[in-house]
Amino acid sequence: MRLLHFVRNDREHIVQGFVYNVGGYMDTFEEIKKIIIDLLDLEGDTIAPDTYLIKDLGAESIDLLELAVAINSRFKIAVKDEEIFLTRFRLHVTEATQQRKDSAPYVAAKYPHLTEDRVAEVITHISEGPQLKVTDLISYITYQLRRA
Repeated sequence: MRLLHFVRNDREHIVQGFVYNVGGYMDTFEEIKKIIIDLLDLEGDTIAPDTYLIKDLGAESIDLLELAVAINSRFKIAVKDEEIFLTRFRLHVTEATQQRKDSAPYVAAKYPHLTEDRVAEVITHISEGPQLKVTDLISYITYQLRRA
């Protein structure tokens, strides 16, 4: 049995022997990459931070649910499906439009783990289908670890 040790402070988070600097983008990316490869039975070279989970990797809703469970287990963070997978993104864009508000800042407030630039990018390409990227997962994890 492997002993789990957790340290929570402003700089690091230790999970299953791995140290994650809260700003450790590449460490988090490598862990997410391993999870995705395992869940979707993929080759590692097919996944980059800008890879789309649904459009490029063919992830389906059941895969996303399994991914949420794996992220929760690996990083010991609360995972809210509607936030991490941007499931209500279109709804928030519609709300902003109906309320005559600028969409990017309005939606960015709903997804504090995303930058306003990333939100604007998603809005620009939303008609092309699901816009969830691996980097969005990394942003969510980093955001949740900082809050822990």
